[in-house]
Amino acid sequence: MADPVFFRDLAYVLVATVAGGVLARLARQPLILGYVLGGILVSPLTPGPSVSDIHTFELFAEIGVILLMFSVGIEFSLRDLLRVRWVAILGGPLGILLSVALGMGVGGWLGWPTLQGMIVGMVVSVASTMVLARLLLDRGEFHSRHGRIMIGITLVEDLAVVVLILLIPRLGSLEPGRLLAIATGLGLALAILAPILYLAAKVVPPLLTRVARLQSSELFLLVALAIGLGTAAVTQAVGLSLALGAFLAGLIISESDYAHETLAKLLPLREVFVAVFFVTVGALINPAAVVENLPLFGVIVGLVIVGKLVIWSLVVRLFGHPAWTAVLVAVGLTQIGEFSFVLIQVARTAGHVGDGVYNATLAAALLTILTNAVLVRYAPGWIDRLWSLQRARPIAPPMGTETLREHVVVCGFGRVGSAVAEAFETFRTPYVAIELNPDIVRSLRQRGIECLYGDASQRQLLEAAGVERSALVVLTLPEIERAHLAVRHTRALNPSVPILARAHDPSARDRLTQAGATEVIQPEFEAASTLIRHALRRLALPRDRVLAYLERFRDAMEAVPAVGALGEALPVVREVVLDGGVFADQLLRDAALRERFGVTVIGIRRADGEYISYPTADTVLHRGDRLRLFGLAEQIARLSKALAGSVDQ
Repeated sequence: MADPVFFRDLAYVLVATVAGGVLARLARQPLILGYVLGGILVSPLTPGPSVSDIHTFELFAEIGVILLMFSVGIEFSLRDLLRVRWVAILGGPLGILLSVALGMGVGGWLGWPTLQGMIVGMVVSVASTMVLARLLLDRGEFHSRHGRIMIGITLVEDLAVVVLILLIPRLGSLEPGRLLAIATGLGLALAILAPILYLAAKVVPPLLTRVARLQSSELFLLVALAIGLGTAAVTQAVGLSLALGAFLAGLIISESDYAHETLAKLLPLREVFVAVFFVTVGALINPAAVVENLPLFGVIVGLVIVGKLVIWSLVVRLFGHPAWTAVLVAVGLTQIGEFSFVLIQVARTAGHVGDGVYNATLAAALLTILTNAVLVRYAPGWIDRLWSLQRARPIAPPMGTETLREHVVVCGFGRVGSAVAEAFETFRTPYVAIELNPDIVRSLRQRGIECLYGDASQRQLLEAAGVERSALVVLTLPEIERAHLAVRHTRALNPSVPILARAHDPSARDRLTQAGATEVIQPEFEAASTLIRHALRRLALPRDRVLAYLERFRDAMEAVPAVGALGEALPVVREVVLDGGVFADQLLRDAALRERFGVTVIGIRRADGEYISYPTADTVLHRGDRLRLFGLAEQIARLSKALAGSVDQ
């Protein structure tokens, strides 16, 4: 008979996972934080409902680690590393070694055992790729120079984790004889693994091809899992770790034509077990032990935030990157995450660290992730002000801006801004750039281009750039808050100047439009429009109708309803009112307006004035809503009758 206590504990863990994930999402924090906090709530070490035997769920957590490392192996990209070349390939290991040396040095000064200092240095040396990628995507900086360097370094750190997982259990007393035994054991393990990996590389690709031809997604997933878990079991059998085997299995699959398909099938399962892993980590944290070891906790946090900030600033600068870029990269790496959890768990299992170090490390991971989110968002502004104070003379505003008339002001000189400015140079159109990176400012000055140093959202800088005398303002700032302020200040200085801006989502576009932007470009919609144009052209459809359709499609993307006469053969944009009827209080998914009528709901204006751009399928339709629709006129007319209750659908 099944153990009812186990299923009760499983329910606690799943409820904690959902609750923590929802709270983290609402607070706009990484899901890792929510999962770990959920685990703390159901821990036997905290008041309230708790799981009776957390060690049972450590088995689930182990599966989560295997799936995590398996997917990391599949996603591992040498191409991404080559984009940033030496700073990641050589600088990454150098930064890790310096972090380990710092841990040992601080530990020796505080009287820690040598091995404990080494373990702490290893644990704090690796940042969370998952957290960092999310922060960069949210800020639109994933493809910036410092963003590419950060991701390249974290990829190297992910690879280093595999080596550290292998080494930590074998560190022991660090005596010369012990080190020789470690080297001998590693050599033997590699000798055993080499033929296995060779066979796997020859067998796996054709095997996946045969399975794919069966066209069964369930069977494909089972085979992929069998490869991952089977390789992990083999590595464990030869004295290595499960995580190493999972990573190697991922690397094998990444070389096949089915890497993306495998990852797509694996991700939902991985997310479930990884979430359980983080909940289990949270359940193992003893808050009382953290309080008892506050000095240790403070030292680990200091090593992560201060130590890594200094180390990575020096390392990135050493490889020839500008100081501004070096500091931004260092700020992004001042956190530890999922792989630090894995490493400290390996060290604790091997008996190298006690519960005090374990609990302090886990708590430090939570705090540094929270702190890192704040630093990544606000540090550029702080560094900007500090930099301007120390280097005021070299970056003083150029005198040429005072005489410019009918020029263009380009706010932000990254990849997008520089490409736009190149077009202005081609047509000999005068422009002034505003850029926050002092190295870019200095380079532009050397080319004789008028450029102001600072944050383009500051009114004083916009005045200095001559916005009130300009013919056009182009905003390419990736962060919506700064872009919003820049639009407001620009519109206050010059009510009539056209303002072109970019936004990464409909809500950001609406904010910029309401602030006064003349036109807001959305990269996703531009890509969709281009794909539609090319697709219809490939089908040899009439060019005039294709262009007319694209014009209507673009109209549908605007915030103001477009006008079109009924009876036209092309889609139009209309607003209809939901006065009641069969669709009131239904989910948009359940209403199935697109499936029933062929129209797309691209916006909803609530009775209280709230506007929802491109509502999701889980949006609830309420009485009094104004639905903004994109579709053929006769389709919208049919829907209008149904919304009014005249037609029974």
